[in-house]
Amino acid sequence: MAGFWDDRYKIEGKIWGDAPSPTVLSAIDLFKKEHVRNILVPGSGYGRNAAAFHRAGFEVTGIEESETAVDLASQSDPGIHYCCGSVLDMPFDGSIFDGVYCFNVLHLLRSIDREKFIRLCGEQLRENGILYYVVFSEKDESYGRGREVEPSTFESKPGREVHYFTSEDLKRTFHDFEILKTGLVEEPEDHGEEGKHVHMLRWIAARKRPHSGYKR
Repeated sequence: MAGFWDDRYKIEGKIWGDAPSPTVLSAIDLFKKEHVRNILVPGSGYGRNAAAFHRAGFEVTGIEESETAVDLASQSDPGIHYCCGSVLDMPFDGSIFDGVYCFNVLHLLRSIDREKFIRLCGEQLRENGILYYVVFSEKDESYGRGREVEPSTFESKPGREVHYFTSEDLKRTFHDFEILKTGLVEEPEDHGEEGKHVHMLRWIAARKRPHSGYKR
């Protein structure tokens, strides 16, 4: 998967422009209410969402496996700490975050790696820390395209597999956390050969339970 995204960033650059996802505004409101100060952004890409959190006053750390994307992000906002690496092997020993914001990454993993990724994020969070994840939903128009490699997971392009979450599926995925809110949101995009289109995304906000078992 790293090769797919690095090649794409090399060719298309800042694919989705500089504006953050609309879900960032919702996450900022929640994080401020929950007294979140420092945020981990797994799969930070070229930094459009991480930069919005930084502008809002948060201390931000991003991890991204595409070297090209990390270079673009570091040039755009040197005030953010970026690491080049996999979200399945997070190099943050000794670091504890108040919040995690993850946009359109979880659905790119197969089921066993989705479980591992969420466990790793839980281990990075302080007790009562907040998770905010955004994923593809089964209501997206791309649902069902390509070869089905797992239930509701389709390889729509060579090297890119996408899992589509129902509301129940998403809640089950975060069953070890206290679920605060969930929702469905339209995400307009305009890029590449696809042109203007709208994705139907699900989001979930959850709290790490005290003594949850997510320990290093």
